[in-house]
Amino acid sequence: MDIGEVAERAGVAASTLRYYESIGLIESAGRVGLRRQFHPQVIDRLALIALGRSAGFSLDEIGGMLRRGVGLALDRRVLRAKADELDRHIRRLVAMREGLRHAAACPAPSHMECPTFRRLMSRALGHGVVEPKAGLPATRAAARAHPGTARRPHRSARSPKQSNRPM
Repeated sequence: MDIGEVAERAGVAASTLRYYESIGLIESAGRVGLRRQFHPQVIDRLALIALGRSAGFSLDEIGGMLRRGVGLALDRRVLRAKADELDRHIRRLVAMREGLRHAAACPAPSHMECPTFRRLMSRALGHGVVEPKAGLPATRAAARAHPGTARRPHRSARSPKQSNRPM
C-alpha cells in the first residue's frame, strides 16, 4: 500500500506517517518512485498508536511498547499505572462537573458567597478553603442555600494578640 492509501485508511495525514516513520513507530517497505510503500500490517500498528494516544500515552511510551522484541509487548505495570492515572483524572473531572452544576443552580446571590463554589475555587488552586474578601457581606440567602456553613473570620481579622508573629 502506498502512503496515500495508508493515510486514508488510517485517518491520519501523510505527514504524520512520515513523522512516525522518522521516530521509529512504523517502517516503510520501500518506495515506488517517490511514494513510500507500507505492508498492510501497518494499519494495525497505527490503530495501536491511536489507542495509546487516546489513553494518554506519549509517543515515546508507545514506541517503547512497540519496540520491545517482536510484535507488541505491553508492560502490565505501565498499563495499570496509566489506568490509575485515568481514574484520578476522571474523579477530578466528575468533581468539576458537579461543581459546575452546583454553580449553575446555586441560589446564593453571588457565587463568591457560596461556600461550595469557594471550595471548588480553592481546589482548583490546590489550596485549602478560599476565604471571602473582607467586607463581602454574608447574606441570608447564602446562609439559607448552605445551612451550617457559617463563615469564620479571616486570619487577618483576628486580634493581634492571637498572632505569634511580632508586629
